[in-house]
Amino acid sequence: MKSARRQPPTYWFDGRTPPWPARLLAGAYAATVAARAALYRRDLLRSTHPGRPVLVVGNLIAGGSGKTPLTIAIVERLLAEGFKPGVASRGYGREQSSAARWVEAGTDTVLGGDEPVLIARRTGVPVRVDRDRVAAARALIDAGCDIVVCDDGLQHYRLARDLEIEVIDGRRRYGNRRPLPAGPMREPPSRGERCDFRVVNLGDEDAEAGFGEWPMRLSAQDAVPLRGHRVVPLSAFAGQRVHAVAGIGDPERFFAMLRGLDVAVVPHGFPDHHRYRAGDLSFASELPVLMTEKDAVKCATLATEYCYSVPIRAQLPEAFWVALLDRVHQAAKTVSKKE
Repeated sequence: MKSARRQPPTYWFDGRTPPWPARLLAGAYAATVAARAALYRRDLLRSTHPGRPVLVVGNLIAGGSGKTPLTIAIVERLLAEGFKPGVASRGYGREQSSAARWVEAGTDTVLGGDEPVLIARRTGVPVRVDRDRVAAARALIDAGCDIVVCDDGLQHYRLARDLEIEVIDGRRRYGNRRPLPAGPMREPPSRGERCDFRVVNLGDEDAEAGFGEWPMRLSAQDAVPLRGHRVVPLSAFAGQRVHAVAGIGDPERFFAMLRGLDVAVVPHGFPDHHRYRAGDLSFASELPVLMTEKDAVKCATLATEYCYSVPIRAQLPEAFWVALLDRVHQAAKTVSKKE
């Protein structure tokens, strides 16, 4: 059984100097990343294009930044535009992670991964998990998809892509800007400048989008009971104490959102992709339990009548969608001419 991804070291974001072993390993990691990128630039390692437009949503730091809500919003826009999108994902944290699999709304998260199952439930489009993103993209196209949206995968250069979107955590940004494991960076910050769009997840009121960045806010209106009762508006919890559960890359982002709605939060942060067990949702006080959708897809069998899922929606300026869809249509025309 795979364990959940651990929470990042605090020195990535609090300004403290990383320990020397981490700094030493970071130098080796950065050199390896640079060498690999150079091999692809020189065509010594080849990228493969699947024959339909590919849009990659990813980030440069380890951990969450809001990729999945944006991926869902993009898929919904593509559907409204008349496209037939499919989503490719590695499905981090699932068992048998090397095995390719179709993920549907009812797929067990142990087999499909929490984020792919959530995307399948929210969008209803084909979702394919595979460590080999090229194989996943081809499977989606063979299934009738005319555009592939890759949830994560900026660093998976073997899959050629037409559009890249970097998602940035507006609160934590790039932390200390050091490479793994001394810092959170999978690639240098300059890598983001080569992305077609840079979206900043504004997790709190103080965060701002910079020049060339598109602002994104995650909003929530309802709480959905995990045990089948009627949906409750989140405003019903204003002024109340609740247990807030989040096993995501930055749990504080979820807690802060609830506090912004005047909900009195008793926070319970778990590691990203945490696999919940009996007892994880048992607390000393019988308060309502509000959790992210990503956690809720794993907690159906553990939930009590007090447990609620909080669906999140990504909100971006309409100008972003106009610009993105224009680029998607251009990519579709370019790819079709090459056939």
